[in-house]
Amino acid sequence: MEMNQPAPPNALDQNRQGLIGKPLDRVDGRLKVTGRAPYAHDVKEGAKPLYGWLVEATIAKGRVSGLDTQAAEKAPGVVLVMTHRNAPKQAPFSLEGEDRFARPRPQLDSAQVQYYGEPVAFVVAETLEQARAAARLVRVSYAAEKGDYELARNITKAEKPKSSEDREPDSAVGDFSGAFAGAAVKVDATYTTPFHIHAQMEPHASLAWWEGDRVVVHCSSQLLESAQKCVAHTLQMPEEKVRIVSRYIGGGFGGKLPIYGDVILAALASRQLGRPVKTALTRQQMFHVTTHRSDTIQRVRLGATREGVLVAIGHEAVSHSARFDDFYETAAKQTRSLYAAANRMTQQRVVKLDLPVSDSARAPGEAVGLLALECAIDELAHQLRLDPVDLRLRNEPKQDPEKNVPYSTRQLVQCMQEGARRFGWNKRNAEPGQVREGRWLVGMGMCASTRGNLLRPSQCKVQMKSDGTLTAKMSMTDIGTGSYTIFTQIAAEMLGLPPEKVNVQLGDSDFPPTAGSGGSFGAASAGSALYDACENLRKKLAQGAGIDPAQARFEGGKVSGAGKTATLAGLAGASGIEADGEVKPGDMEKKFSQQAYGAQFAEVAVDMDSGEVRVRRVLGVFAAGRILNAKTARSQALGGMIWGIGNALHEEAVVDARHGFFVNHDLGEYHVPVHADIPAIEAIFLPEVDDKTNPLKIKGVGELGISGAGAAVANAIFNATGVRIRDYPLTLDKVLEGLAQQQANAGAPPKA
Repeated sequence: MEMNQPAPPNALDQNRQGLIGKPLDRVDGRLKVTGRAPYAHDVKEGAKPLYGWLVEATIAKGRVSGLDTQAAEKAPGVVLVMTHRNAPKQAPFSLEGEDRFARPRPQLDSAQVQYYGEPVAFVVAETLEQARAAARLVRVSYAAEKGDYELARNITKAEKPKSSEDREPDSAVGDFSGAFAGAAVKVDATYTTPFHIHAQMEPHASLAWWEGDRVVVHCSSQLLESAQKCVAHTLQMPEEKVRIVSRYIGGGFGGKLPIYGDVILAALASRQLGRPVKTALTRQQMFHVTTHRSDTIQRVRLGATREGVLVAIGHEAVSHSARFDDFYETAAKQTRSLYAAANRMTQQRVVKLDLPVSDSARAPGEAVGLLALECAIDELAHQLRLDPVDLRLRNEPKQDPEKNVPYSTRQLVQCMQEGARRFGWNKRNAEPGQVREGRWLVGMGMCASTRGNLLRPSQCKVQMKSDGTLTAKMSMTDIGTGSYTIFTQIAAEMLGLPPEKVNVQLGDSDFPPTAGSGGSFGAASAGSALYDACENLRKKLAQGAGIDPAQARFEGGKVSGAGKTATLAGLAGASGIEADGEVKPGDMEKKFSQQAYGAQFAEVAVDMDSGEVRVRRVLGVFAAGRILNAKTARSQALGGMIWGIGNALHEEAVVDARHGFFVNHDLGEYHVPVHADIPAIEAIFLPEVDDKTNPLKIKGVGELGISGAGAAVANAIFNATGVRIRDYPLTLDKVLEGLAQQQANAGAPPKA
């Protein structure tokens, strides 16, 4: 099916069994908590594996000038030391193709070093410990070159990135410059955000072996079709000769969208040695071998009337990419649709640096873009002496202000109003620094949240078996978000089965292709393909029972209608009945602006002596279409909000500007929130059904919670202290500096 018109009423709307929206426990939960869910490194299929270990470059730019592998080759258990001198030929890296995750990713293909941590050798041995020990014996010398590692110092080298179908770097409506210059009230502020690391619970790992001329790879990958193409393109072999399996993934957040050196090198070594090769990255290696979120510099300009009506809105964002890559952080994209203003401008630029590859991290664009925009809106509200919620209400657009199409659904106003009511926003003191409890200054802040909604082509196959169970197969992955569970609910509701009678099989490229997990499009895309397959199966079963499909009722493992009843097991027969399903995006995504929305509120306390910030409570109210599972959706929203708090207060990967590497490359020094940092947090979803998005009438949930959350905390800190910090994270040294500046200004003589 193709989304060329609104989705009609269907079985999910009827929800006769009440499974849609039910807070069903995760169907894979018991496997996970008992340690029986096989993650990539746990897989024991195939023969006894060898173990590989990466040797990383210790310079950020230059070339390998000397290699001594003799000691490593003679070490106990070592069977191979692969370097650029003996690595098999692979396809060169290329920027061609719309799917950047399907590009060739050659390893050890030259003596050049493009970033710190790039693999320069791969040691394979009988045990992991032997491979690790031998890797330390590889001696590498370098001819280092001077590189560029800092965005701010290279801002003059910023260039316009290339356009693509869904990534246009610039937009313009009306006369922004003229309108901003003539505005009665203005905000012109620059915000900076640092590098962010995905920090998934499960490190990257892979196991590869060959079955004749076909390679089988178990790895931790969000996008199996892209991974399959990447391996095939790199090894210069047909795609059907590559099988990627990723049944369970311990978190992705975008960090498992690409394929990395562990997969390619394991596949190359396995082919050469004729044995399976298993490789795992250490936590420290992940900081350089895998991707990260780029740092950004963002200038936001707002011009408004004295009544608080925006007349000009401009957002310019600069991020970095690796020297050889083309990714950039689309930090200005949400500004194109969130608020009304007749005159508009967004501009995104990229600076090429000699750093590891930057790429998508949870809510690419919005997560950091809203840290700037929503603080700028708060600054404007303060200037105008308007309530921040009221200011946003005054600038609510009637349609998408740049696409000039209606919104599919938009409950941002309702989210803000309901959030304000539940949070007790009316008790907020609008004057900063006025609420004090002992040495703690207390404040409230809020922000609006938005995240674009996407639908991607996907397919599914379902089979009703003679035992009355339904099996569904898709290459879709579950990155910890609950895919297995919500697909079980969809299939069970469609066929009138109890959840225990549904067997969802995911994570294998031999299954029907899907878009995978990423961009919050996974549930909508793969779930819609599953819906279509179940709809087609319903028709077959009804017809087999002599019932008009339009009148068929599926319940209790039976189909009934027009006075007839038949069991699904009986209709399936000994060989079972199969049906295929498919979904494709269509005209709906062009005719309607599709986003999910939310409003987030935070209360913080700031120690006036130390500058310490304590988040006391956080509330998010969201509208994201139909909710498939109340429990998993809430969990996703809470996780995103917690990450947003981390963006505001904790997370910052620091680059050594002399040598181009991340200094704090472990979870001991790269700080993320812990339980003590999050004392009270809640997420609420407003009722909503969006028939313009997909047949499920849902929107993406996973990334909405992080979008803007940090700005609510930043605005609360300002309300508590009167200190406005525009450089994230908002650490205590910056708070103290602001408080000291306040005191200095208070004691300064008046200006002449």
